[in-house]
Amino acid sequence: MIPLQQNIHAVIWLGEESGYCAECLEIAVVTQGSTLDETSKNLGEAVSLYLEGENPSEFGLVAQPSLSVSFELLSHCERT
Repeated sequence: MIPLQQNIHAVIWLGEESGYCAECLEIAVVTQGSTLDETSKNLGEAVSLYLEGENPSEFGLVAQPSLSVSFELLSHCERT
Protein backbone atom coordinates (compact mmCIF):
# COMPACT_ATOMS: atom_id res chain seq x y z
CA MET A 1 0.00 0.00 0.00
CA ILE A 2 1.31 3.46 -0.95
CA PRO A 3 1.51 5.88 2.01
CA LEU A 4 -0.87 8.83 1.95
CA GLN A 5 0.58 12.25 1.16
CA GLN A 6 0.62 14.98 3.81
CA ASN A 7 0.87 17.86 1.30
CA ILE A 8 -0.99 19.09 -1.73
CA HIS A 9 1.54 20.89 -3.92
CA ALA A 10 0.58 23.95 -5.93
CA VAL A 11 2.37 26.45 -8.14
CA ILE A 12 1.52 30.13 -8.56
CA TRP A 13 2.82 32.10 -11.52
CA LEU A 14 2.35 35.50 -13.10
CA GLY A 15 -0.55 35.47 -15.55
CA GLU A 16 0.08 36.20 -19.22
CA GLU A 17 -2.05 39.35 -19.28
CA SER A 18 -2.47 40.28 -15.61
CA GLY A 19 -2.78 38.85 -12.12
CA TYR A 20 -1.66 35.41 -11.03
CA CYS A 21 -2.64 31.81 -11.79
CA ALA A 22 -2.45 28.83 -9.44
CA GLU A 23 -2.65 25.09 -10.05
CA CYS A 24 -2.48 22.06 -7.75
CA LEU A 25 -0.33 19.17 -8.90
CA GLU A 26 -2.11 16.28 -7.15
CA ILE A 27 -5.73 17.32 -7.57
CA ALA A 28 -7.67 19.08 -10.34
CA VAL A 29 -7.76 22.59 -8.87
CA VAL A 30 -6.91 25.74 -10.84
CA THR A 31 -7.69 29.32 -9.84
CA GLN A 32 -6.50 32.88 -10.27
CA GLY A 33 -6.45 36.28 -8.61
CA SER A 34 -5.40 39.89 -9.09
CA THR A 35 -2.74 39.76 -6.33
CA LEU A 36 -0.65 37.03 -4.72
CA ASP A 37 -2.74 37.35 -1.54
CA GLU A 38 -6.00 37.01 -3.45
CA THR A 39 -4.66 34.09 -5.48
CA SER A 40 -3.47 32.29 -2.33
CA LYS A 41 -6.84 32.85 -0.64
CA ASN A 42 -8.71 31.63 -3.74
CA LEU A 43 -6.47 28.56 -3.93
CA GLY A 44 -7.16 27.62 -0.30
CA GLU A 45 -10.90 28.04 -0.83
CA ALA A 46 -10.86 26.07 -4.09
CA VAL A 47 -8.99 23.16 -2.48
CA SER A 48 -11.44 23.13 0.45
CA LEU A 49 -14.42 23.10 -1.90
CA TYR A 50 -12.86 20.39 -4.07
CA LEU A 51 -12.31 18.10 -1.08
CA GLU A 52 -15.60 18.96 0.68
CA GLY A 53 -17.61 15.80 1.24
CA GLU A 54 -14.86 13.65 -0.30
CA ASN A 55 -12.63 11.06 1.29
CA PRO A 56 -9.11 12.53 0.90
CA SER A 57 -7.60 9.04 0.88
CA GLU A 58 -9.26 8.48 -2.50
CA PHE A 59 -6.89 11.19 -3.77
CA GLY A 60 -3.92 9.64 -1.95
CA LEU A 61 -4.06 12.27 0.82
CA VAL A 62 -4.21 12.19 4.61
CA ALA A 63 -7.42 13.37 6.31
CA GLN A 64 -6.33 17.02 6.66
CA PRO A 65 -3.57 17.68 4.11
CA SER A 66 -1.45 20.83 4.09
CA LEU A 67 -1.18 23.06 1.06
CA SER A 68 2.42 23.63 -0.06
CA VAL A 69 2.78 26.49 -2.57
CA SER A 70 5.69 27.44 -4.83
CA PHE A 71 5.94 30.76 -6.61
CA GLU A 72 7.50 31.20 -10.02
CA LEU A 73 9.40 34.48 -10.02
CA LEU A 74 11.19 36.06 -12.95
CA SER A 75 14.48 37.79 -12.42
CA HIS A 76 14.77 41.44 -13.49
CA CYS A 77 16.67 40.57 -16.68
CA GLU A 78 14.05 38.03 -17.80
CA ARG A 79 11.22 40.58 -17.94
CA THR A 80 10.22 41.94 -21.33
